Amino acid sequence: MTNYHTHSTFCDGGDSPEAMVAAAVDRGFSAIGFSSHSDMLADPAAYRAEIRRLADVYAGRIRVLLGLEAELAKPYSRVPGEYDYVIGSHHYITAPDGGFFAFDHKPEILSVGVRDHFGGDSAAFVKAYYAALRSTLPLDFEIVGHADLVRKFNTRHPFFDEGASWYRDELEKTADAIAASGKLVEVNTGAISRGWLDDAYPSPLFRRLLRERGVRFILSSDAHSAKALDCAFDRFGDAEAYVESPFPL
Repeated sequence: MTNYHTHSTFCDGGDSPEAMVAAAVDRGFSAIGFSSHSDMLADPAAYRAEIRRLADVYAGRIRVLLGLEAELAKPYSRVPGEYDYVIGSHHYITAPDGGFFAFDHKPEILSVGVRDHFGGDSAAFVKAYYAALRSTLPLDFEIVGHADLVRKFNTRHPFFDEGASWYRDELEKTADAIAASGKLVEVNTGAISRGWLDDAYPSPLFRRLLRERGVRFILSSDAHSAKALDCAFDRFGDAEAYVESPFPL
């Protein structure tokens, strides 16, 4: 059991890195990777030093890896060797009029953003999200983070039809692009622990389209606390074929 998408008090997580590692050991994890948000790290050097320290302290009990969740909607570049791996994610969208907003923070913010910057056209917003995801796939990262994050509020606050033909077209195009990139895709249970969805990202349809194209998966919980480290792993642990150890020490 592994989890490479975790957040700690170095960004917006609720527990210290050591508390996260200790919980992972207690639950029988073989590896834990930290992935602080690139745009929230106040002291990247201290973050890197602490994760490397924990890797030494817990050597022999669990692999501790140093990762980053890169915000691809903002300027991003990678220094070779600085991190063991990088998750590439989009939490923000840039609209055609230049408007820039976080679409996964609150449904009210999403609603206002779609209204003010996409003329109320939810389909245009969703298409812009997938176009942005596809455009950033050539950047230097290993894992596509929560690939259909636009679904986050759609169960409790529906704003677009996931069964529409145009939406399937977006998933098909995006699955093609991810497969061509060779990147991993995480099956991310974070929306379950936060009470927004009762399923993982990507959706079952999107996962099937990706699998048909030979895309490889890893399982993660996008944990922002030790409690959520293995959220819904019992449901999804045997449901997919996962890459067991994708990163070197």
